[in-house]
Amino acid sequence: MIKGIVVSLLTCMGLVVRFSTVAQNYSLSQLFYPNVTMSTEFMPSVSSDGSGRYGLSRSSLLGFVPLRTEANLSVGIGKKLDLAAKHTFLVANLAQITPTIDGKDTPTDGYKTAMAGLIQLKASLREKLWLYGGGIGITESNETFLAAKPYLWGGMARVRIFGLNSQLLYGTVVIYNQKFRLIPIVGFNKKLGDWRVAGILPFQVNVSHKITDWFNVGFNAAVAGYSAGFNTVLQNEKLDRRENYQHLKWTLSTNFHVLKVFNLSLEGGVSTFRQLKLFNSAGDVYQQSTPSVAPYVGISARYITNKSKMTGRLVEKLGL
Repeated sequence: MIKGIVVSLLTCMGLVVRFSTVAQNYSLSQLFYPNVTMSTEFMPSVSSDGSGRYGLSRSSLLGFVPLRTEANLSVGIGKKLDLAAKHTFLVANLAQITPTIDGKDTPTDGYKTAMAGLIQLKASLREKLWLYGGGIGITESNETFLAAKPYLWGGMARVRIFGLNSQLLYGTVVIYNQKFRLIPIVGFNKKLGDWRVAGILPFQVNVSHKITDWFNVGFNAAVAGYSAGFNTVLQNEKLDRRENYQHLKWTLSTNFHVLKVFNLSLEGGVSTFRQLKLFNSAGDVYQQSTPSVAPYVGISARYITNKSKMTGRLVEKLGL
């Protein structure tokens, strides 16, 4: 019974990790050990309908810090026993986003972004398997950082386990960034021999193929972008502005596992269905453009500490 709860919890963690990002081939150890991922992505300037040429680069630092893992045995209504296992971890992200319009960084020095959140995975006999999470973030230029408008996110999802190779997730995410958005999500993870298909709709899908224990390749499709504030000077008056950008990227990725604690990833492809919108202080769109299809290149490196031999043995014994 206890082993079944632990297996379900660990499998759920694996599912969640695969949904973190499609460029990386994440492992369960990312949730058990403190770790950090450094990544850079680049799209060169291309023609844009309505605002000249548009390009984008982004450098980021993503960290996971496990906070607590526990198991509890309790007696509920009707004197029924319930065994529950919980794992809580912190996720944080720092990034520099630099959009380029007509060869100039706009706004000057781009945007700084920071985010922190908590995620809890809970498996129990009575409540089954659930995922909860929430956090707060900010993305602003240097001119507006002290008067920034933060964004919030949170959600919950039910996870169904059909074995170590098949899982399904469904739930709802709430996001506040200028306005509230309620987004239904459906996630899936299916292993077929050396192939694996994973995704969380409507955000991303990944198909990967394991070549060896230390090398694999994948095909990725994902929605990405940013929303940030900046100031413009008009007749000696500073005016608040907001910029929203999004695209759909199609890429191929390769992942190399080195010395069990390093993961190196190289990703390349194109970004399509691009949209750039500028908003005034009243929240109205005053400029909109559709940048052309652009090449996409991304590279990242992840380091995972390896301090808990007990956890390592558990993950290895369960074959995860």
